[in-house]
Amino acid sequence: DDEIHVAIQDSGKGISEEALQKIFEPGFTTKAVGAGTGLGLSICHQIAQDHKGRIEVESKVGEGTTFTVIVPLDACQAEEA
Repeated sequence: DDEIHVAIQDSGKGISEEALQKIFEPGFTTKAVGAGTGLGLSICHQIAQDHKGRIEVESKVGEGTTFTVIVPLDACQAEEA
């Protein structure tokens, strides 16, 4: 009742347990050298924290991944004021 949840789900290849533990670290990427900087999820994680929220991840290799962004409702109402 006091949080907003936004879930984004795909049916892709999923994320390994090993990678899940690192995905929010700046610079972490599973892409080839020169194909990515590994900053996207780190920045998203910081934005969620800046709004007193969090990002939760559920993934199964071969089945897909769900990212859920959770932000306290009072943080959203403060932004509107």
